[in-house]
Amino acid sequence: MRRDYCEQAWQGPPDGTIGWWKSVVAEPESTRMRWAPNDVIFHYFEQLEEQSAQPDMRYVLALLMIRRRIMRLEQMESDERGNEVLAMFCPRDEREYRVAVVVPTGERVQVIQNELANLLFSDQASS
Repeated sequence: MRRDYCEQAWQGPPDGTIGWWKSVVAEPESTRMRWAPNDVIFHYFEQLEEQSAQPDMRYVLALLMIRRRIMRLEQMESDERGNEVLAMFCPRDEREYRVAVVVPTGERVQVIQNELANLLFSDQASS
């Protein structure tokens, strides 16, 4: 169930919450942030596959790609050590991808948000 809160009423996520985010409504005359093209997002995801240093970043990016319908979540699995893994399918290259579920720690959330904003958003005048 989705619940919306104003910033002044927010006291943290309720028990059992699986995700939350903060949005800012831009002024109509301001510039608008736009997502990078899907190809750019997909390319960055593939780069992260080769790097084992940021599994939480790859997990967040995988969730973003599922939300944007770049990838399709097929199922949740467990690896040989019992860790959760997202099994995803990409229609563009007809490949399956597996991404370890690595929920970022509190301090990593802001780092990941900033890095994704720098890499995957661009300022463009709103039309």
